[in-house]
Order: sequence, then C-alpha cells, then structure tokens
Amino acid sequence: MAGERLTDQAIGLPFDVPDDWDTSPLGARCTFVRDGDWIETKDQGGSDYRLLQISNIGVGRFVETGNFRWISEETFRRLNCTEILPGDVLVARMPQPTGRAWHVPQLPWRAVTAVDVAIIRTERESLDPRFLAYFLNSPACLGIVQSLTTGTTRLRIRRADIERLEVPLPSPPEQRAIAHILGTLDDKIELNRRMSETLEAMARALFKSWFVDFDPVRAKIEGRWQRGQSLPGLPAHLYDLFPDRLVPSELGDIPEGWEVKAIGDLAEIVGGSTPRTERAEYWEGGTNRWVTPKDLSGLSVPVLLDTERKITEAGLAQISSGLLSRGTVLLSSRAPIGYLAIAEVPVAVNQGIIAMKPRAGISNLFLLRWARAAHDEIVSHANGSTFLEISKSSFKAIRAVAPATAVMQAFDRVSRPLYLKVVEHERESRTLAALRDALLPKLISGQIRVKDAERFIGGLA
Repeated sequence: MAGERLTDQAIGLPFDVPDDWDTSPLGARCTFVRDGDWIETKDQGGSDYRLLQISNIGVGRFVETGNFRWISEETFRRLNCTEILPGDVLVARMPQPTGRAWHVPQLPWRAVTAVDVAIIRTERESLDPRFLAYFLNSPACLGIVQSLTTGTTRLRIRRADIERLEVPLPSPPEQRAIAHILGTLDDKIELNRRMSETLEAMARALFKSWFVDFDPVRAKIEGRWQRGQSLPGLPAHLYDLFPDRLVPSELGDIPEGWEVKAIGDLAEIVGGSTPRTERAEYWEGGTNRWVTPKDLSGLSVPVLLDTERKITEAGLAQISSGLLSRGTVLLSSRAPIGYLAIAEVPVAVNQGIIAMKPRAGISNLFLLRWARAAHDEIVSHANGSTFLEISKSSFKAIRAVAPATAVMQAFDRVSRPLYLKVVEHERESRTLAALRDALLPKLISGQIRVKDAERFIGGLA
C-alpha cells in the first residue's frame, strides 16, 4: 500500500504514548486518502445528491448550515470516485482551523466532497475511524496541521502531509472505548442542540401565530373557535385575552385595542464601544464580558453565556452604556445585521451591537422574537457603502405592533418555560464540552486510560 512507503517520513507525535500502544503514519492504516473534486458549486437543481464543503464540517459533527449544494445525478456519476460512505472521516484542508475533522455517520442522501475536503477511509481492523476523527480534532494534532499549512494566498494542508501524520494506536478495543466515551459526551451535546432547536421553533411559531398572523383574532372573527376549546398555540383559557376585531393602522390591520409603537418605546436602545486596544489596563486580567457580533455568530440558539474577550473595570468605564443587566436582548447591527441573543450574564457591548433593555411591562422574549420576525424591516433601515449598518436612532424608530399588556404577559408565561429549557440545555452542553475538551488530549495520548475516564463521566459513559 502506498502509505507504507511513508513510514520513514512520518510527522511525529508531540507526546509519548504508553508502552502497550503502537504508532503509525496515517497513510499506512488507510485504504485511501483522497481530495475532493473541483466542480461548479452553484445548485444544479433538487436531487438526492449533494456536494459537501468545508462549511459543512464542524469539530466532530456535521454542520447542517444549509450551505451544502445540490448536484445533478450526472455530476455525481462523474465524481463517484469520491463518494462519501458511512464511516469515512472528512478533513478540512483549509481555511482556519485547517484540519478539523468529522466522522461520517449514515447520510440521508448520496454525496461527494469539494476540492478542499479530504476523504480518509481507514483499515478498520487496525484504526477505528471515530477514534481517528477525535485524534485529528485534538489540540496536539491541530497544532501540527497548522504548522504544515502552505500557500501564498490560501493556506491549506497537502494530502501527502495528512498521510504522513503519525497516529497513536491503542488496541482496537481501546480505540473504540475511547471513541465511545468522547462520543457519549458529543451525542448528549448534539441531543441538547436538537431539542433546543425544536423548542426555539415552537417559540417562533407561537410568536408568529399571535403577533404576525393574528390567528386567535381571526379564529374568533371567522367563528372557528368555540368557548372552552383550544386553538393551535392558544390554550383555551387565554381566549378572552384576544379581541374579535381587526382595525386599520399604519402597519395594516391589527387587533382592536393593540397599538403601533416605535421599538424605542418598548425598550431602551443603547450601543457600546471598544476600549483602546493598546491600553493594557483596559484588557489584561479583565473579568467583565464584552460582546461583539462574533460572539453572537457562533451561537446555535439565542442564549449568550460567555464572551471571547473580557475587559477590566477601567475598560468598562470607557463604555458609556456600562454593564448591561442579565436579560438584555442583543442584536448585531452590522457585518452582518441580525445575530440575536439574550444575555444570560451581565455584559458590555461594542459598537457592532444594539442592546434592547426592556421597559416596564415588556417581555424580553417578545423583543427577541420581534427582532427575528422583523429582520427584513430592520435591514431596510440600514445603510453603508462598505457594509450595511443600522444606527441606534434608525433602529429605535422602527414601528412594531404592541399587544395589550395582558397578551404580552400571557406570551411571556407560555414561552418562558421553553426558553428556560433552552438555557438549561446550553449550560449543560457547555459543561459537557469542557469535560470532553479536558478528556480528549489525555485519552488520545494515553495519559488517562479508559477506566479512569469512565469514572469521570459517571453514568454518561
């Protein structure tokens, strides 16, 4: 096999392995390592065939971003030498972080990879593919891969260098046990993510029904509701809160008794700034969370629990809006407009964030759902030559339909438990991810053995 010729050129491990483990160049333990193909990536029409790209590879899991491309059956047949099969390991060859990997489970459709994604197919009797994916995602391996990237404009790792990577080789049963321990944590994180997405979808549907489509009001107008019955998204005991008429307004017909108000009447709108980055006293040792659009962009659900950077008290004093309380709704106001979250911790914000501090009687969940539903309207008020940005003054003048106070309160009571469950999932997933990240390098290097790790994760293993 071609990989066996690479033994003398192997790129060594940065750690020692236990005496009962072996090591080997990756290429010597694979049936093949191949690049994807270069093809036109625009959609070629709906079909059962996909092209997977770097944007679809997360750290250890598939990212269902919708950025995959449909390809025709004809294109697929031409490229079927790179068809992805269950058990393959996909590796991003560029951009940052180059080297991140994904173990492929069963796919609901047939797929090939783009040119910057390598397919690794292991000899499973000696190298478990899920174990390999965890090794490739370990800090030690990612550090090696980063040092091997080449190129003048687009850094990438060469396929030949991937084959030369030395991999640790516990016995196959121990490889599978290590992959199972780490996979148990990742599977729980993934389950939390999916449950949270379902809860979020329910909350968005509830908002749309009550405050966009006015379904409860229309049901009463059209005689589709009888007292004591429930409507989708409306428990029967809330029926009397809704009127039975729609009346004209500047935003079209709205429920009788409701009002059209500027969003600035529903929330205090504030922005932030960036303390001077060259002033160490504003940053070093900082404990105050400081939010930028980047912090919001990585969220799978609109819950902010932490930030990438923190500022000191001296840095906080440079931001006129100060430290915003827990429960503040955050919206990215540029590059791009529309990332959303509720701060579950006190935060300061930079100039790329518009913060909504709910006024008395206004639910922050109403503001959150309104901002998502009104995304196109918000963007329409933005301007800019380099990138679109919406100012605080333009934002707070946007008009919104404000329901009666009792309806606002009812929406909060019904949707709050859904949101709190999402927060619970996010907190648990952060704990699980921290545990996985702590165990991964130690398990992969043999510093911690399987029995010890099983004690750490208790009933999850």
